[in-house]
Amino acid sequence: MAPPGRRRNSLSPAAMLLGLLFLFSSTASAASAVLGVDLGTEYIKAALVKPGVPLEIVLTKDSRRKETSAIAFKPLKSGALPEGSFPERFYGADAIALQARFPGDVYPNLKHLLGASSGSDAVKIYNGRYPAIEIADTEGRKTVSFKSSVFSKEEEKSFSVEEVLGMVLKNVRENAKALAGTGYDVQDVVFTVPPFYTVEERRALEVSAKLAGLKVLSVVSDGVAVGINYATGRTFPVVNDKKEPGKPEVNLVFDMGAGSASATVLQFQGRSVKDVGKRNKTIQEVNVLGASWDRTLGGDALNSLIVDDIVNTFLELPATKSASITAEKVYGHGRTAAKMFKEAERIRQVLSANQATQASFESFFEDIDFKYKLDRTKFEQLAADISARVDAPIKKALEAAGLTIADIDSVIVHGGATRTPFVQARLEAVAGKDKIRANVNSDEAAVFGAAFKAAGLSPSFRVKEIRDSDTQGYSHSIEYMHNMKTKNQNIFTPSTKLGATKDLPFNMMGEFEFTVHQHVPSASGKETKEPTLLFKSLNLTETVTKLIDNEGCERDSFNNYVQVRLSPVTGTPEVTSAWVTCEATEAKAGIVDGVKNLFGMGGRKDQEALKEGESSSESASASSSVSSSKSSKGSKSSSAAAAEASDDGKPKKKTVRSNITWDAKKLGYEKFPRKEFRKMQDRLAAFDASDKARRVREEVLNSLEAYTYRARDYFDDEDFTAVTTKDVLTQLEEKLNAASEWVYSEGPNADEKSLRAKLKELEDIVNPVLRRRRESWKRPGAITELEETIAGMKEVDDLVKNQIAERAVYVTKSAEAASSSSASPSASPSVDPLDELEEEGIDSAPSASATPELEEVPEIYTEADRTKISSVTEKVKKWLDETRTKQDKLAAHEEPVLTVEQLKTYKKELDDVVMEMMMKKMKHFKPPKPKASPKPKAKKTSKPKKSKAEKPAETPVAPKEGEAETEAPDVQAQADQQKEDIKNGGPNAESYGGHGPTEEELREAFAKAGVEMTEEGIRKVVEQEKHDEL
Repeated sequence: MAPPGRRRNSLSPAAMLLGLLFLFSSTASAASAVLGVDLGTEYIKAALVKPGVPLEIVLTKDSRRKETSAIAFKPLKSGALPEGSFPERFYGADAIALQARFPGDVYPNLKHLLGASSGSDAVKIYNGRYPAIEIADTEGRKTVSFKSSVFSKEEEKSFSVEEVLGMVLKNVRENAKALAGTGYDVQDVVFTVPPFYTVEERRALEVSAKLAGLKVLSVVSDGVAVGINYATGRTFPVVNDKKEPGKPEVNLVFDMGAGSASATVLQFQGRSVKDVGKRNKTIQEVNVLGASWDRTLGGDALNSLIVDDIVNTFLELPATKSASITAEKVYGHGRTAAKMFKEAERIRQVLSANQATQASFESFFEDIDFKYKLDRTKFEQLAADISARVDAPIKKALEAAGLTIADIDSVIVHGGATRTPFVQARLEAVAGKDKIRANVNSDEAAVFGAAFKAAGLSPSFRVKEIRDSDTQGYSHSIEYMHNMKTKNQNIFTPSTKLGATKDLPFNMMGEFEFTVHQHVPSASGKETKEPTLLFKSLNLTETVTKLIDNEGCERDSFNNYVQVRLSPVTGTPEVTSAWVTCEATEAKAGIVDGVKNLFGMGGRKDQEALKEGESSSESASASSSVSSSKSSKGSKSSSAAAAEASDDGKPKKKTVRSNITWDAKKLGYEKFPRKEFRKMQDRLAAFDASDKARRVREEVLNSLEAYTYRARDYFDDEDFTAVTTKDVLTQLEEKLNAASEWVYSEGPNADEKSLRAKLKELEDIVNPVLRRRRESWKRPGAITELEETIAGMKEVDDLVKNQIAERAVYVTKSAEAASSSSASPSASPSVDPLDELEEEGIDSAPSASATPELEEVPEIYTEADRTKISSVTEKVKKWLDETRTKQDKLAAHEEPVLTVEQLKTYKKELDDVVMEMMMKKMKHFKPPKPKASPKPKAKKTSKPKKSKAEKPAETPVAPKEGEAETEAPDVQAQADQQKEDIKNGGPNAESYGGHGPTEEELREAFAKAGVEMTEEGIRKVVEQEKHDEL
């Protein structure tokens, strides 16, 4: 019974429906696949995990294991696009292939532009490398956008970086869905990012993922992702082992890709933790001890050195000097810049394995051709300054971790640029050759680590438990006003783990606000404070007043607390809660109240009934609760205050806590307004629809072109020409010639509707002829099958007739037996069973006067069944004879009146009758009675006979030694075995039990009737019989 003053909580139908929907959605989510994405500067790699399939790389449409991070808008040959239409998009290598032709509409290397402003170093570097791309400020925001010349209207030209990257990510998602197959959706994703990614960059990435239809489970740094992959196949010493604590393994991950380089010191260890119940389990831990980076140290920086040397070499040519060509002109020419950077990438990769290489440029700039040569020695001289920068990230990471290179067990290298010979030599010089390890896949370790983490975060998978603790990489502080003075307070350090919380104490009586800043060092080393979050309290003044009036709190006892957390998903700061505490004097209880409290009755207020729709928790939160704060170190609970109060009559103190409402606004990189975000989603959907329509149109165009070639082969097909006329062939030839000319002249610019109309003109001529040819091929065989089925119906009719006759005989004999039984005398009195025993060695024989028991023959069929068999057979036979006569009178080019489809339909009608007869037989299935085992013969003894009254009670007698024990047959088991034999289509004719046709007879009859009775067909019959019994 519910306590007094409380209503029973019952689930409403709506709540139950919501619960079922939640269960369904959870189940559906459990069947989803998860994705890990390594978001690189030059390449994007993705790995998929789905139920039953371990980590698998998502291949591109051309079966590559990595996709170039680029997208292109291909302009129309006729110029700007018409209003409302969209250009064709190309991704990856296809996009880069268009860069030399359309340098202003190919957008590569988007990673470093996320969250960047127009004046940032990243934008300046991007402009220098891709001069043809137009970059402008985003209206109303501090980020940048691209302007495409493909669109005609000015408002359609601007695309935010987030929107363009969203297209790239959506293409990756589509490739992943193709790999996952039908029945799987790909939404959950874990991204890898450099350890230097700021709050703005992380927020921008989250927006791009949302535009692509992806849900970000987590964002993990590159070094941690490599560490997770390293830990998947290893077990590390348990550091909290009570008997023999192990020593952690410490490794340094050096990752140098196309755009940047980073060093991350990782600690690998095992730990025994509590599992379900009283058990313990051992998990693996990957902890970040320190990290450092160089934002511009990578393959692109090396490529830029080669590009500079190419330009300098070109400027030394006599033809260049005579044309007064300057370096600014060469760098600023989009097509020339695209050619140079493409060749520089190739040259650098060749020099990693060879001593020298060269490149030939045709019409390099202003129609001047020249050849460029470079050897490894000169390249290393050009890269001397960059080579010296390799040491810095490693040394700073070790310094942040408080370690030296001697404390490191190994250096794990990752990234394509680490294959550069002088980079490898520099690593060996810093760490020692013995510590350099290539024990992970230097290209795919990060993406595999991200996918593994995604599987661990998803409820759909059970994987090896690896707990990682990543860091945000930057320190954070808050800035606020107090007593007309600006105050600053550090809250997070660069080594603070993601998910960590901080309770910030304030001594405020009224509304207040503070700003969270992120400290980001610039290229010169000077830190800049970037605002990321603005907190404002909304009802602090009102809450303080209520606590003073209602609880009697003292004015000088108030403290405010705000809990700030580094998001465990994205690593960005966020406010989780805010509250105020104060101390009040606890009122002294009266005698009556004391008695009530003694018996746990409480006051009248505590027993007050809840209002309609109000739960007990809501009622408690409506007023200020008296409780201890877990996060407030200085507050005390009322019970603790009461315990500390002395018994000498002094008043007791209690701590009162009340939550306050607040607002937190993101600063720096702000969220897109809902209207603007919806506009981007609609434009991406329109792009997708346009791409789909374009693909369909191209498929129809290809089909039309192929049809014009394929249809010409019909002129040499004798079977084709035999079922048509010369006029039709002439018409077809004319149409084919006209269609071929139209395809090459107007087809490329024609719309889908026109293409389908042209294709239909040809199909309307060819398809009727093909249909007649197909009929001429298949009609004879179909007629033969139907005739065989008609002939076989006589066998089925005979089987039905025989069963009806057996039933009639059984009914007659049953009646005679019943009449004979009623006229026989009553049974004689029982005698001693011992009198019936035979002499030893003489077999017993049944009594001559015993009447054999008739075995029941069920009524399976009736005369109506025979009538149905004969009527359907005659109808089909009559139709076949009449229609075949009509068909024989038609010419080969005329439309047939006897079609294969009609023949199949009538044959099925006969098959249905046969199946109906069999179903009736199976409904009367009855397992045969099992035969009893022979009983051992009894020996006659010489002891005197006893009367029935003197006969002792029968008791079980154990078999004598050496004599076999006889068991009663298991009737049910034998019956079940008979049914199993029927299911398995056993050869036993008794399996069907009863009378009528045996299984062999039925099979033979069905075969003659043209009905194929397979084992599967018999199983279905048995299943139908079971269904009817139920």
